[in-house]
Amino acid sequence: MREQVINAILSEKLIAIVRGMEENKILPTSKALLDGGFKLVEVTFNQSNPASFASTANAINAIAKEFGSDVMVGAGTVCTMEQLKLAADAGATYIITPACNPEIIAEVRRLGLVAIPGVLTPTECVAAHDAGADFVKLFPAGSMGADYLKALRAPLNHLKFLAVGGVNEKNLTDYLAAGASGFGIGGNLVNKDWIDAGDFNKIAELAKKYVDAVK
Repeated sequence: MREQVINAILSEKLIAIVRGMEENKILPTSKALLDGGFKLVEVTFNQSNPASFASTANAINAIAKEFGSDVMVGAGTVCTMEQLKLAADAGATYIITPACNPEIIAEVRRLGLVAIPGVLTPTECVAAHDAGADFVKLFPAGSMGADYLKALRAPLNHLKFLAVGGVNEKNLTDYLAAGASGFGIGGNLVNKDWIDAGDFNKIAELAKKYVDAVK
């Protein structure tokens, strides 16, 4: 499964980031993303609300059961071993963290899942890679710019970078040209107002623009 997920990320290049969503909206949102061509969905933990952790795991499990292999579901903002276990038990196939935590990376690999820790500096990039990261999540990519990614990749071109934070359908190609292997797309795509209004067709239409941009 690990190699299958890694290959899917390299091939599809796009992971939709879903955060702060009620369980009853997770499936129609995921269906809209799939209709637009997204095959990877990340459901994030909200660190400020521990009471929501079980709901996040339930959302991951619902996507895994509903869509099977059509949608590869992962967990985002995983900061603790407790959250990692919840995500793994729920069916997450890749684990995305906001920072480089070697202990969590090691446990992700032990569980046979794909490890994607967050990094910013060259030191963090190397530390994540040495700890066993499959990809490194450059965050916040939008604040640093595509030129920063290009500069990082000059000495670190053996690493697979995902650009996350501030990436949209208009600047995505700049990061592709800089060497990004993929992207995490959150609020620019998974629009809360559209979801609350039931305008899932708008999400599908925008998703398709992202898919077209990476082709």
